[in-house]
Amino acid sequence: MGMAIDRDDTQFHVLAVDDSLIDRKLIERLLKTSSFQVTAVDSGSKALEFLGLNNNDADDDEEDEQRDSNTESVSSDEDQDHQDLGLGVNLIITDYCMPGMTGYDLLKKIKKSSSFKDIPVVIMSSENIPSRISRCLEDGAEEFLLKPVQLSDVNKLRPHLVKGRSKDIDSSHKTTSTRLITSGN
Repeated sequence: MGMAIDRDDTQFHVLAVDDSLIDRKLIERLLKTSSFQVTAVDSGSKALEFLGLNNNDADDDEEDEQRDSNTESVSSDEDQDHQDLGLGVNLIITDYCMPGMTGYDLLKKIKKSSSFKDIPVVIMSSENIPSRISRCLEDGAEEFLLKPVQLSDVNKLRPHLVKGRSKDIDSSHKTTSTRLITSGN
């Protein structure tokens, strides 16, 4: 029975983002110990690149919104491309304090993306600052973990992964049902 659980968990792909090599290796090892597939990158911009999202400065957000509203028919194709580039990421775990783009900035960009807004994002930090934690959770983070991250913290991620997966299953089931009804006519 334990083997079946391990096999299911390997289907979960976690994108880990941390500028500290030691912290990145630690979270990567903890996730792999728990049978997750892990992709680790050292910055928010590399995470966006991996997901296929443009790394635009905050100043460009208004321009992006205008472009998006002008290209609605193209955005669905772009969204599919983004999902393909993201290689089935089921969860993103990111450090809060990184040079260039903070984990909070990355969270906001992911939650703005139509392709990735439903992917759970977990923020990690060595600083226990209540206002920071509240802001991240209010703006869409599923969890806020204090470093050093431990195996018990990784176990807290499972419900978020299962919740995200059930959304995928529900949407694919609806698509299948629609096809069956359509082909029956």
